[in-house]
Amino acid sequence: MNRLHTLLASALLLMLAAPLANAQADAGSPAKKLYCWNEGGRKVCGDALPAHAVDSARTEISARSGLRTGQVDRALTPEERVLADQAARAARSAAMAEEARKRRDHAMAESYATEQELRDSFQERIILLDETVKASQLGIDGRRQTLLSLLRRAGEAELGTKPVSKTLADNIRHQHEELMHQQEMLKQQLAERSVADDDLAAALERYHTMKARRPNQG
Repeated sequence: MNRLHTLLASALLLMLAAPLANAQADAGSPAKKLYCWNEGGRKVCGDALPAHAVDSARTEISARSGLRTGQVDRALTPEERVLADQAARAARSAAMAEEARKRRDHAMAESYATEQELRDSFQERIILLDETVKASQLGIDGRRQTLLSLLRRAGEAELGTKPVSKTLADNIRHQHEELMHQQEMLKQQLAERSVADDDLAAALERYHTMKARRPNQG
């Protein structure tokens, strides 16, 4: 009788231990996945991802629960990676520019005790821009007169059936290149001067905003 009880107890223990062992084995093994992707316009699913589908967009599904566990986008083409990198760099540059603007606004609110001080500072910049434009215009006029004089000499030489010397030709080419350079510089200076008044208006608006956030300062 005791032997029968022992055998029954042992069988019962084995029956209880088997599911526990299987559960522990399942818990210790990685969860199996199913993959679904489009191939030739149709949906394909499998428990392994073939090499030709590695770069395709796919849905990952738990083999145990049947629920979706993840979504993987398709791999970018080289051209798309270049565009994505450019967009990321542009976003970083924009973020850095915005941070720099905030620092400038903070420094501006700290540096100028009154609105008039800010206006005076911008007025100094505007006067400097005006003087720079005037100096560039005078320089261009002088350079143009020099070039015309050299061209006249070259024309007189050709009319007199004399060859234009290499020195004169080189000087004409140099004066022309310098004239083009000065004209380009003047164009940039005029563009900067044209927005100076708008810059002042924008700075005043930011100044008032920053000061409003500091009612007990300035």
